[in-house]
Amino acid sequence: MTATGFEHEALLYAGLDDFVASVSPFVRDGVDAGEAVLVVVPRNRMVALQEELGPVSDAVEWADMLAIGRNPARIIPAWSAFVGRQQAAGRSFRGVGEPAFVGRREPEMLECDRHEALLNLAFGTGPAWKLLCPYDTGALPAAVVEAAFHTHPTMVRGVERSPSDRFPLPGPLHHLAPEPPDGVPVFAFESGDLRAVRRFIAAQASAIGLRPHGIDDLVLAANEIVTNSIRHGGGAGVVRLWGEPDVVVCEVRDPGRVDDPLAGRIVPLAPAEDGRGLWMANHLCDLVQLWSGANGTIVRMHQLR
Repeated sequence: MTATGFEHEALLYAGLDDFVASVSPFVRDGVDAGEAVLVVVPRNRMVALQEELGPVSDAVEWADMLAIGRNPARIIPAWSAFVGRQQAAGRSFRGVGEPAFVGRREPEMLECDRHEALLNLAFGTGPAWKLLCPYDTGALPAAVVEAAFHTHPTMVRGVERSPSDRFPLPGPLHHLAPEPPDGVPVFAFESGDLRAVRRFIAAQASAIGLRPHGIDDLVLAANEIVTNSIRHGGGAGVVRLWGEPDVVVCEVRDPGRVDDPLAGRIVPLAPAEDGRGLWMANHLCDLVQLWSGANGTIVRMHQLR
């Protein structure tokens, strides 16, 4: 397929009926044109759209955004797999993806914003396809809707399409990391401390009340990130762990720097390849946040209790 442009559009709608009325023509147009269509939205939106489309829905691939993208860093790999399948088949394609939906915590919304910005980098030089990203203006915080203007080159309202006058996103993808709560235990590590780090995380997470399976996944994810710090981040760093409502947060800081914005979102080709630790953490944790710059790197891993 010839690379002629990735069309990344934000759809502004208000309520379920408006969602169905606005998205169903986009899906029908793709099916009528013989394109492969993947729709990744919250389940209630999915069911309503399937009912509207009727038999046409059988020609569409469907996925629940909560399952695919609870951690927004997993969404680009899902789209990459879809794109790869269609390219291999020589087929044109399009998609609908709604990462920002009511019920997400504020850190998840920030990562949805980051995800939307990174889509332009991940697919901007690849094959031509269309991705429509719905935003519920009647229910989402105003800041979330505003962010869509900075991460999408085109805004859609009903049948009207217009360029965003606020694209691209100015400045860095992320604001500064908020400080951890006061009095959080700190474990300073260096080479040879991996076993002690795992014990520290398991003990702290258990004391806070994280479920056993969540502890196992968090320990494994943190082990990968700390290993990255030792190998690529200056050889030392610190780990902190604390509880928030409904979630346990584990933070790793080191003086190194992650230069690839897509690190952790592209499948590592080799076991020792840089980014493998972030990739594993993203698939083990409910949310992973990354801040990296001249002052070092911060990785925060969130596990729901």
